[in-house]
Amino acid sequence: MASDPKEWSVSFGLLLSDPQTQRSIKDIIIHENYHYPAHDNDIAVVHLSSPVLYTSNIRRACLPEATYTFPPNSDVVVTGWGTLKSDGTSPNILQKGLVKIIDNKTCNSEEVYSGVITPGMLCAGFLEGSVDACQGDSGGPLVGADYKGTWFLAGIVSWGDECALRNKPGVYTRVTYYRDWILSKTGL
Repeated sequence: MASDPKEWSVSFGLLLSDPQTQRSIKDIIIHENYHYPAHDNDIAVVHLSSPVLYTSNIRRACLPEATYTFPPNSDVVVTGWGTLKSDGTSPNILQKGLVKIIDNKTCNSEEVYSGVITPGMLCAGFLEGSVDACQGDSGGPLVGADYKGTWFLAGIVSWGDECALRNKPGVYTRVTYYRDWILSKTGL
């Protein structure tokens, strides 16, 4: 894979093999305190070469204010072209999964992630397993709708233990926690 972002492109639409829209990347701003393999500060901003027009298959997710809350047990949707199971193959059609927000106290319990979940992280899924993001979904959106039907970006797929395992929900970067950082880098 090329290390120069200008050699990459972003695809929009439902089919990976036949994207409706593509854009090249002007710049990527990675959080200055992100140090792989640690999971804190797992966020970046991508500046596209030109704006994207919304269609029935390309929709926006609004940035929530820093004070916006996604309550525990609320419905959220994760989308991506990642594998359908651990070490599986990737689909050609964009996948979506309806999951639930899990509070950080539960996610930090001994039987789940044993205290490694930080305030900048958000857990979503089901403690019994069943639906989850998977390999190849990293960087993708976790969105939730408000009472008016406006979609907001709750999280960014970050990490997890395999996919859809019992007591191992998906872990996402909590967008509201990084709202001031996003503003400082984009003005949005």
